[in-house]
Amino acid sequence: MKLFRTTQGAIIEDAGHFYQLSSPDWDALINREDLAHFLDGERRRSTLLPEFSLDQSGLLAPIGKQEVWAAGVTYLRSRSARMDESRATGGDDFYDRVYNSERPELFFKATPHRVVGHGQKVKIRRDSDWNVPEPELTLLITSTNKIVGYTVGNDMSSREIEGENPLYLPQAKVYDRSCSLGPCILVSDEPLPGTTEIIMEIRRGAQKAFSDSTTFANMKRDPARLVDFLFCDNSFPNGCFLMTGTGIIPPDSFTLQPGDEIRITIEPIGTLVNWVG
Repeated sequence: MKLFRTTQGAIIEDAGHFYQLSSPDWDALINREDLAHFLDGERRRSTLLPEFSLDQSGLLAPIGKQEVWAAGVTYLRSRSARMDESRATGGDDFYDRVYNSERPELFFKATPHRVVGHGQKVKIRRDSDWNVPEPELTLLITSTNKIVGYTVGNDMSSREIEGENPLYLPQAKVYDRSCSLGPCILVSDEPLPGTTEIIMEIRRGAQKAFSDSTTFANMKRDPARLVDFLFCDNSFPNGCFLMTGTGIIPPDSFTLQPGDEIRITIEPIGTLVNWVG
């Protein structure tokens, strides 16, 4: 079952049918431990929307008051890229150590006002000449440490700033419109299988500038274990989102440009589309 946040309120999609949800409080809704069971009951009581169109619904990012956090170096491809970009400054060994350690790299990514949704514009930093999107499975976690859903995330990153010095990571990662989530939340109490594929395509004008894919099987870290570390001596009254790292990184010769279209697909969640602006 999919849950959309729109200007018309919360919308449930089940088997291709859309239903208007009566609950007005998004934060209370997505912080429910029994979210899947609750939505199933609401679907049965809700009004069917036979002519509903997501393209005309005023789709919003599926976030209210939640913070967004992120895990780094959870895929081998990410480890290799980070080591390459920071080798000249002597920081490459840090990423190798993180990849092989028990403790993951976790960092703060975005407050809600820095997050955009499907169809909106992400941003590249004006003080960086090397910028990339990072496609990531993103977990929806309740305040009680339970994973109740999944969405698609785009962790916009300045490889130039991070590569200059690992201590510059917050500047490389945290800025206005540096994060995109959507188009919906796939609500499920079950983990997604390792065969689940992440696909990213970047289009520049009418041309495909980059495309690649990976699967969750290439993720070294267990999502539930990442959540355990995130909640260690940390509280999230409204729940939170956790990006789980990227296994797709464009080559060193590639950098985003204004007007680029970024498409990230994780089935069965859907496709998150953003433009650089």
